[in-house]
Amino acid sequence: MKEINKGTQALWAGEKDQLVHGATQVPVVHSVSFGYDDMDEWYEVAVGNKTGHIYGRNTNPTVQAFEDKVKTLEEAEAATSFSTGMAAISNTLGTFLFPGDRIVSIKDTYGGTNKIFTEFLPKQHVDVELCETGNHEAIEEEVAKGCKVLYLETPTNPTVKITDIERMVKAGHDVGALVIIDNTFATPINQNPIELGVDLVIHSATKFLGGHADALGGVVCGREELVEQIYHYREINGATLDPMAAYLLLRGMKTLHLRIGRQNENAQKIAEYLKTVDMVDDVFYPGLEEHPGHDIAKKQMRGFGGMLSFSVKGGIDTVRHLLPKLQFANRAANLGAVETIVGPARTTSHVECTPEERAAMGIPEGLIRYSAGIEDIDDLIADLEQAFASLPENMLAK
Repeated sequence: MKEINKGTQALWAGEKDQLVHGATQVPVVHSVSFGYDDMDEWYEVAVGNKTGHIYGRNTNPTVQAFEDKVKTLEEAEAATSFSTGMAAISNTLGTFLFPGDRIVSIKDTYGGTNKIFTEFLPKQHVDVELCETGNHEAIEEEVAKGCKVLYLETPTNPTVKITDIERMVKAGHDVGALVIIDNTFATPINQNPIELGVDLVIHSATKFLGGHADALGGVVCGREELVEQIYHYREINGATLDPMAAYLLLRGMKTLHLRIGRQNENAQKIAEYLKTVDMVDDVFYPGLEEHPGHDIAKKQMRGFGGMLSFSVKGGIDTVRHLLPKLQFANRAANLGAVETIVGPARTTSHVECTPEERAAMGIPEGLIRYSAGIEDIDDLIADLEQAFASLPENMLAK
């Protein structure tokens, strides 16, 4: 049989084994415990020698279907899930990093991830080195000094910077480091880091995977031996994905291929439009030829994603006037939904950081993160046009 395409996998993968009573949809199994009359069978399942479930903090049929679907889409050996995307990140790092270890990463990771690097890991006596995103030589130099983990995010949140995955994988593996990538912005529709040699791929499933802003979740996938270690850490620490959330994520993923295709197209056209707006200083989107990471993105991505950001003249004052005028955009701290979502980094991706910390990461206070939805593109552009036109004359004169 020929290779199954991603659009078909998004619908069918992981579900067949969980269907019961002739149902065509995976059921939501709310049971906390799973009973056994045969004590020996119970033991074999409990110690992992036989397939099955014993307790909801460990595994659940609905959750397993979600994990299997992501595993298939990312072309990984195994996957395990979490209550949130940050739980996926923190549990994965907690599994592999110990006092005295060293991790190398980039400065442009999501704000919560950055806080782990700058606040929590140092308290655990883990040495953290953050490099300029896109400066591959600097990253390679730091990795060559030795590290346990090389952690990347590409495209980055919120400035959509790009890192050469294959190049970084070589640098990390040359010193025996685990290479971990947050693939939330790209999704498995646009990018498969495991194909490029990455050891572990992380998603905040809350975002594009679910796609409807109604369920929290996270997932990590990769080599089975590594995922088993993360699963053990998670099952003991308890950041378990709720079965109802898993069902909502499963349902959302059935349209993942369609949604991402439309969001790729909309984001590209929005970015091209914003380049023509006088009030816009910079537009950040890897689909633009002038984007510094365009050539790398073109090499390792099948689509440039539904996320972009742009900075406006007048900074936060312009943001305050502009965003409330948008009719077809939720002003909210989320991304990846079917509806367009906008917000400044100061209240979304990097709300945990001070203005000085954001500035050090190259994030101006006038930066707007724009998560393109699946609306008609003509309506989205017209909405932006009327919002810019509504700005006071003293702002337009700047």
